[in-house]
Amino acid sequence: MKLSAGLRRRLDHPWVLGVLGILTVLVLWQLIAASGSVDRLFLPSPAGVLAAGSAQAEAGILLADAIASIGRVLGGYALSMLVSLPLGIAMGSNRIICRLLEPLIGLIRYMPAPAFIPLLIIYFGLGELPKVLLIFIGTLFFNTLMIMDAVKFVPAELLESALTMGGRRLQILTRVVTPFIAPQVIDAYRINMAAAWNLVIVAELVAANEGLGKRISLAQRFLRTDEIFAYLIVIGLIGLVIDLLFRLVLRRTCRWAI
Repeated sequence: MKLSAGLRRRLDHPWVLGVLGILTVLVLWQLIAASGSVDRLFLPSPAGVLAAGSAQAEAGILLADAIASIGRVLGGYALSMLVSLPLGIAMGSNRIICRLLEPLIGLIRYMPAPAFIPLLIIYFGLGELPKVLLIFIGTLFFNTLMIMDAVKFVPAELLESALTMGGRRLQILTRVVTPFIAPQVIDAYRINMAAAWNLVIVAELVAANEGLGKRISLAQRFLRTDEIFAYLIVIGLIGLVIDLLFRLVLRRTCRWAI
């Protein structure tokens, strides 16, 4: 069946198919929950999840937990971004630095970040610092290696042209290399933000007084699956907003790369 030109244009809008996919999942979820084939203890209905989330929001718990988790993620990930950018550029532009650090980073990168939690608790206690450092450790090396690879793929012709025009090393790094890799850097930060959210939830499951992960752990203890679903959806929505913000920054600052 052929679609009309107007309908094709509407479906081609970036939001239409995405919203349609979400609505399809919600309808299927509602049908399965309403059929009674799955106990509500294991699969609450969308309305039940909405009611549980609304109750948590009205009590002020949801907002407090969201603020706590977002603060930890932003703190740890901002530190990772600040360190990984100069480190990745240095490794990508200097062969000696790369050969010195790449094996070490490759070794640490394969160590599961949650395995550092016991050490972080021993060193820094149960406060905010170990949670922030866990996010920093778990995202730093991925960001660094992705930035390093972006620098390595800067066309040699571009660098040679800059040298021919009298550019010095620092000038080439700041005026040629950095603008060229900006889209890849923003995209790397956007992709690895998901890891930061995974890590903050793990950290809050282990040791936290508040946060979305802590609330999920408490809900699991009392078999409140509707609250678990509600908090998972909140985490997904926050992640989606952050992802869209990264895309907006990319569009505003690197229009030539879109």
